[in-house]
Amino acid sequence: MNAVFAIGLATASIIAVIVLIARFRLNPFLVLFAVSLLLALVAGMPADKVVASFEGGMGHVLGHIAAVIALGTMLGKMLAESGGADQIALTITRLAGEKRIKWAMMLIGLMIGLPVFFEVGFVLLIPLVFTLAKRTTTPLLLIAMPMATALSVTHAMIPPHPATLLALTAYHADIGRTILWGIVVGLPTAIIAGPLYSTFISRYVKFNNAPALAEQFTSRNVPEKLPPFSITALTILSPVLLMLLASFADLVTPKGSLANQMIHFIGNTDIALLLATVLSFYTLGLARGFSRDTILKFTTECLGPTALIMLLIGAGGGFGRELVDSGVSKAITDVALAAHVPLLLLAWLLAVVVRVAVGSATVAMSTASSIAGPILLHSHGTSPELMVLVTGAGSVALSPMNDAGFWQIKEYLGLTVPETIKTWCVIETLIAVLGLVFCMIIAQFIS
Repeated sequence: MNAVFAIGLATASIIAVIVLIARFRLNPFLVLFAVSLLLALVAGMPADKVVASFEGGMGHVLGHIAAVIALGTMLGKMLAESGGADQIALTITRLAGEKRIKWAMMLIGLMIGLPVFFEVGFVLLIPLVFTLAKRTTTPLLLIAMPMATALSVTHAMIPPHPATLLALTAYHADIGRTILWGIVVGLPTAIIAGPLYSTFISRYVKFNNAPALAEQFTSRNVPEKLPPFSITALTILSPVLLMLLASFADLVTPKGSLANQMIHFIGNTDIALLLATVLSFYTLGLARGFSRDTILKFTTECLGPTALIMLLIGAGGGFGRELVDSGVSKAITDVALAAHVPLLLLAWLLAVVVRVAVGSATVAMSTASSIAGPILLHSHGTSPELMVLVTGAGSVALSPMNDAGFWQIKEYLGLTVPETIKTWCVIETLIAVLGLVFCMIIAQFIS
């Protein structure tokens, strides 16, 4: 496929999605579905494979994300109804002070994000965001965006996050040095893209209506006696601890042994969240005096607002698959490979291109590192650790509309498409650009 045609087709598709949703107020799912099919047909893909490609992409994304969102929402509902979110909100407010809430949420996001994917950390922490915003009368953006920014930075740059480990293996980088440089690059990146940019943009983006999910987490009678902070924190952190344990399983147990397999099993994203949700039924449910029928009611009613989110995330996955299967993604990637640029910049550009074409940051990181890894083996003077970081930084760029995170941020926070672009898409781009700039500066001193 001609590269100019591929780039033009991808650009036109993305513009069409933006205009149809933002200007003509059409249903986002129908728009993504229709534009995806039209893109594949125009690209010359056989008609009998177009729908199957979309369904495959949608199913692949929802196969991972549907259970994560459902279980995370249930856990969040139990946290909210029991008063656990209020307990954590009060504790954070007391320790950090209301004026420093955005900084506290950034640090929490950095810690929670270490072993979990962005989507998991987001659904775990969003109830706290809604509760803190209501209790402190702080603009929602000033709490939500620093937290989400920190989760994204961790996803992109700091092991033992699963996505970062993919690039680390491809580049044969040292994990200790990668963690060191990841902190050096990631912390200032999170500060600039998170609290600082959120403070700036919150002056221009105002909410007209409270998000639907915020209502279910905050519009209820707060129990007179709140659950202990320690029990609440242990419940919400239990999936994080299980996933973190799984990341070190091969170091503490023989690979392939029964113990090793069991640790990996309970540390699986879905299983860890399932165990944490079941634990919350006792610690934040039965132990707080709620009946089984009440807990069932909570876990059923909280899933309603997530239906549209799942549809949009699935449609984004279908859009990404059409780009890949039609050959548009490969044509754009070939253009990036043919350009004679420094290796750090090339890895970053490859990740950005795949990110725009596919949507998934994890896929962008793994794809770009698999292409740039062999090139690194035949070059000299480029740090493998910095290659990990620039690839990760590029993998979160732009947050295009085939990215699950775009729709998650939009729907959970009740933003319009233009508001999501001005906030989240700019934040993700800042992370990408700042990550590259900081790595290029460091390269001048360690090469």
